[in-house]
Amino acid sequence: MLYITDTAPALPFTGMQVSATDIRFACPPHASRTVASLPLISPGMSTDISGDRFNRLYNDGMKTVYTLVHSPEHTYPGHPEEPNRFSKLQALLDRLSGIERLESGPASREEIAAVHSAQMIAGLEEACKRGPGIIDYAPTYVTQTSYDDALNAAGGTLAITRAVLKGEAQNGFAIVRPPGHHAEPERAMGFCLFNNLAIAARDALANGVERLLVVDYDAHHGNGTQAAFWQDERLAYFSTHQEYIYPGTGRLEEAPHARGRITNFPLPAHAGDRAFAAIAEQAIKPLVETFRPQMMLVSAGFDAHWKDPITTLGLSTAGFHALSRRLVELAEEHCQGKIVFALEGGYDPQNVANGAAAVFAALTGTEPPNEDDLPRFSEPDIGQRLEAFRRWHGL
Repeated sequence: MLYITDTAPALPFTGMQVSATDIRFACPPHASRTVASLPLISPGMSTDISGDRFNRLYNDGMKTVYTLVHSPEHTYPGHPEEPNRFSKLQALLDRLSGIERLESGPASREEIAAVHSAQMIAGLEEACKRGPGIIDYAPTYVTQTSYDDALNAAGGTLAITRAVLKGEAQNGFAIVRPPGHHAEPERAMGFCLFNNLAIAARDALANGVERLLVVDYDAHHGNGTQAAFWQDERLAYFSTHQEYIYPGTGRLEEAPHARGRITNFPLPAHAGDRAFAAIAEQAIKPLVETFRPQMMLVSAGFDAHWKDPITTLGLSTAGFHALSRRLVELAEEHCQGKIVFALEGGYDPQNVANGAAAVFAALTGTEPPNEDDLPRFSEPDIGQRLEAFRRWHGL
């Protein structure tokens, strides 16, 4: 049986066609106190560095690897988390050099259980058998293939992480769906079934990594990743996300017991390239220097692009590249280059392809895509937020 909080509103999903407005504003405050079972509803209802210096980081012959888990049968009428998100990706992957596809299989039940409870796993499996249908207010859906699809998405992320950890690859990108960062230990939610990155993080911590940093630049807060490591001092979590949208979590002072480790940076609408460049230098860099991770994992959500249909942040393709490149540089300086990106959100197919190209350029030290997609609005000043963040976390 799957669970949601008892504060979730009853949304009219009968005969549902899901609109961007429905999803953007389906964001009640997070509550974890009380749960109630929910039946399935049928579907009938910028810091710059020179190119020479950057390219020298990649002269040891190790490769950038990726996995691709398309999950074509994990789809629901009118829903933005659909296979078409990947429709522009294959052409991109076919023309890129310096990357290699890594074949992967499904994660085992035991590997999933490192993060998710046995009851949650069994409940999701049963819900998928009875699918297709909606399982929470986000809305999150399942089909009869979704359980296997979720195992494959987690397996694809595990395969990349293990290859990098073992030194078989320099770095990598798990391009998988369904996404994962909203899935909590006890429930699937927010379009996410299993928490792919949290499962990979737990596996890395069980296999020699003593301190690991997760950076999450999806437009939505990764409440599931945060919940999975709420008390685990081996993992630091940093999230940028648009404030006041789904899932309603991610306040600056949300984890007073873990200052300097669980670090949330809520952003106003239209925060974009300039804001994220400042955050990379004044928030992420000091966190890396203080926490001293041995590996970095990145929840890469391309819904922070200014043209995403369900959010209103302001990153451009150039901004995604600058941020991703800075993270790779920090990993080179502090983690022997061990960094893995995993896809989360992003609901415009062209933005997903452009964002993936930007990440691959950052990972391989090659030229970024030349996309003329700068936003047509002014950015807000986040200076006071940066000061408050550094003060709260002692950075």
